[in-house]
Amino acid sequence: QVQVVESGGGLVQPGGSLRLSCVASGFTTDTTAMSWYRQAPGKERELVARIFTAGDNTNYVDSVKGRFTISRGNAKNTVYLQMNSLKPEDTAVYVCNVLRWSVSYWGQGTQVTVAS
Repeated sequence: QVQVVESGGGLVQPGGSLRLSCVASGFTTDTTAMSWYRQAPGKERELVARIFTAGDNTNYVDSVKGRFTISRGNAKNTVYLQMNSLKPEDTAVYVCNVLRWSVSYWGQGTQVTVAS
């Protein structure tokens, strides 16, 4: 069965950094893309960053450009989100998404809290 597991969240001061990790398992074929979404209280879930299996093309929401970097590990089923210069408004549950063609698989999420 497909599993998507995130880790690396926690409490960090404004201006600090965190690195999130996502590992997907149970796939018998290549994935299309892996992404990080986030959802903060009172706000809709938004796509933060995405990386495609072919070519490692990436995209980011404007609010994190220049601060966050999504990357793949040596294995195609692993993706990281390096978050620098964190702001309180980055506080959210960060959820990993695995896209295989048009089918999405979701992890449980990891909490990121940016506060003094």
